[in-house]
Amino acid sequence: MATGSASAADNPYQRGPDPTRTSVATENGPFANTSVSVPTGYGFNGGRIYYPTDTSQGTFGAIAISPGYTALFSAELAWMGPWLASHGFVVIGIETNSRNDFDTARGTQLLAALDYLTQQSPVRDRVDPTRLAVAGHSMGGGGALSAATRRSSLKAAVGIAPYSPSSNLANDRVPTMIFAGQADTVVTPSYATGLYNSLPSTTESIYLEVAGADHGFMVGRSNPVMIRTMLPFLKMFIDNDARYSQFLCPLLDSSGVVTSRSTCPLLPSTPTTPPTDPPTDPPTNPPGSASEIVGTQSGRCVDVPNASRTNGTRVQLYTCNKQTNQAWTYTSGKQLQVYGTMCLDAAGSGNGAAVQIYSCHSQTNRLIS
Repeated sequence: MATGSASAADNPYQRGPDPTRTSVATENGPFANTSVSVPTGYGFNGGRIYYPTDTSQGTFGAIAISPGYTALFSAELAWMGPWLASHGFVVIGIETNSRNDFDTARGTQLLAALDYLTQQSPVRDRVDPTRLAVAGHSMGGGGALSAATRRSSLKAAVGIAPYSPSSNLANDRVPTMIFAGQADTVVTPSYATGLYNSLPSTTESIYLEVAGADHGFMVGRSNPVMIRTMLPFLKMFIDNDARYSQFLCPLLDSSGVVTSRSTCPLLPSTPTTPPTDPPTDPPTNPPGSASEIVGTQSGRCVDVPNASRTNGTRVQLYTCNKQTNQAWTYTSGKQLQVYGTMCLDAAGSGNGAAVQIYSCHSQTNRLIS
């Protein structure tokens, strides 16, 4: 059984013994772990959950991982499950709905996997739903970055040679780590550097170029640079564990690293004791101010998928994330407005009529009494 140091009293999320240069570089951490398969039907194509068997230290932070384009998690990145679980994380590795899914679709599936993990999975009681992260390789790495731009409550995102043709990382507020391979001709170091450079200066981040690495440097096997740097990054931002900053700020072991950049000191948010009382309902927003519309039973928000501004886009319930595509204003004209110009609109008048967004006008299918 893994035990923590005395300083754990100051950080309720700290898990495991004090780390050493040797311990962060090992694939087998202090936590015994096991796994369970995930069926299809939850917004992604099934997969596998890996988790520590220890129940004495409370809940654990979690990370969802996506494979690359045309790849399978089970063949490409399955080694990451036991590795991270042995260091005190719950991991869900997903198979994608289509092997040809692009980054945005993979990001959606990563978020669906986290929702399943925390709400419906057989290990949901072992997971802290407030401490979640995403990662992936290649197109899956792009999926992780896409997920980060859409769910700012995530604690960390890791793109491993990420290909991100669809995301605007200027909107990424999630602490982000990007790996590149020196010999990668698919996602070149210059491409990965461009992604890193597009992150806001206020977003905590780190970039590492692995010496001699090609596009598949972590496929089917661990990589020592990735092992000893990704683990501290996740510990710092998922667990708020400052004990791990010594390995990244500055980079303690630069062997096998061509280039590294970061926003050191990489400061995670200040840990606080998890609340024991349920939160009270927020005050009602005054007329004319934007607010979320939250389902009483689901706890999710009315959301415009992918922040679309296209007439006829049907709305959905989605995890609340404080983004503009969930900010609705009840106007003096009795309309629910999003983006300032689009209104919630009934696509028909009968039972089962779809609800969509459409350019605002004064027709009765826009009016909310």
